[in-house]
Amino acid sequence: MASLSLSQLLDKAARWDQSYPIHKHLFHVPTLGSLGCPVAASEASSDCIYFCGNSLGLMPRKTRDAINNELDAWSLRAVDAHFNHPRSDGVNWMDIDLTLPDLLTSLLGTTANETAVMNTLTSNLNALLCAFYKPETNGKKNKILFEKGAFPSDYYAFLNQVRLHNLPGNPEDYLLQIAPKKNEFHLNTSDIVDLITQKHDEIALICFPGIQYYTGQFFDIQNITKVAHDYDIKIGWDLAHCVGNVSLDLHQWDVDFACFCSYKYLNSGPGSIAGIYVNEKYSKVNQNNDKNQPNTDYLPRLAGWWGNDASKRFQMIEKFEPISGALGFRQSNPSVIDVVSLKTSLEIFNQIGFHNLVEKSKLQSSFLLNLLRDSQHYIDPSFFKSSKAHLDEIDYPSFTILTPFDPDQRGCQLSLLFFPLNSKNNIMKSVFNYLWNHGIICDERRPNVIRFAPTPLYNTFTEIVQVVEKFNQAFDHIPKN
Repeated sequence: MASLSLSQLLDKAARWDQSYPIHKHLFHVPTLGSLGCPVAASEASSDCIYFCGNSLGLMPRKTRDAINNELDAWSLRAVDAHFNHPRSDGVNWMDIDLTLPDLLTSLLGTTANETAVMNTLTSNLNALLCAFYKPETNGKKNKILFEKGAFPSDYYAFLNQVRLHNLPGNPEDYLLQIAPKKNEFHLNTSDIVDLITQKHDEIALICFPGIQYYTGQFFDIQNITKVAHDYDIKIGWDLAHCVGNVSLDLHQWDVDFACFCSYKYLNSGPGSIAGIYVNEKYSKVNQNNDKNQPNTDYLPRLAGWWGNDASKRFQMIEKFEPISGALGFRQSNPSVIDVVSLKTSLEIFNQIGFHNLVEKSKLQSSFLLNLLRDSQHYIDPSFFKSSKAHLDEIDYPSFTILTPFDPDQRGCQLSLLFFPLNSKNNIMKSVFNYLWNHGIICDERRPNVIRFAPTPLYNTFTEIVQVVEKFNQAFDHIPKN
């Protein structure tokens, strides 16, 4: 596309915008004025360009009313709203989260019985690790395999799971990490498979992110899961950056367990409720009808009363009878406000059809990728691999792309690494600030990475052209040393 002028690129983008529906009107978009961008008064009411849905999704316009309806229910009926909601279209709070699994099945590729909405992301990861990480205390099959550079919260969870099991020696010795090869930015599936094959007799659990938060790499969930099962290893996935972003088929892929958040691509609000997937083969319950005997025929888990048989929940008896399915892994009653916020967004996905959004997203990310590769400041990743040049040797303002070019190995996010890595004037920060001052909201990962995430629900092809234009201009405004 290097031969196309700006006007030609805008014309191309406009044609795509006519072909692919734009759903921005369903969301509140911050304005340049509301963000405090240093713009003229005449521009203050203009919408920003929001490329940060991978960090926090925009607020659906219907969310405010959905929340206010529940606040009204609280004020009108207080505790009685658990069993007698004042609105004819309202859901009693006792069952408020039961409206969500059916809305999630198309995004996760699961049966409704395998999904539950509960807790927050890392608390769910820890709960699932408690159920699935079973290290040998007297053998060597006790390690957790995951990627080097994992999101810190996941690392902390893995490390402390080892400590909770009181395994001898240094807890870090039980963490088996795999890193990209030298001068490469993401993992090869073949390298992961080779490591599993070589170390299978030491691995008790595998847990990767569906999409790596830093690089944007979308892992081959299906094939990695199959290899894990070939060696009888349980495998789970942190899908924080996947759900609402890429196509998933967890049930068909026979994934053992997964966790996900909802405040990124699912637009449920900051810190909102998360969810789990548990393969149905692990969540079946064979009930013991002898009321005097404990029911032990289920997978042990971190349990609570909201996972217990709903018909007996308020009998307060000391017998745990978990609900069959993922709902049996719930611990406490969920936040009503969180649930209705998430439901509002999921109804948008259901209305539009997720497959339509995935098709648009692949085209958008490819368009952005090609425009960035045409930049005069771009260094192709192959340069580092072929020349063996070290990243520290790049001494002029430039960038490369960490994310795989194959559209089947990424979602909407592209991660850019800026050079020089150790410049006195941080190049990434200079570019980031220039973009923000011009009303372009993206995500920075200090010290040297910017993540762009054009989201098909509310971003346009025209915005992609505008972002890359400002991005290239930003290099002309980098302070001189």
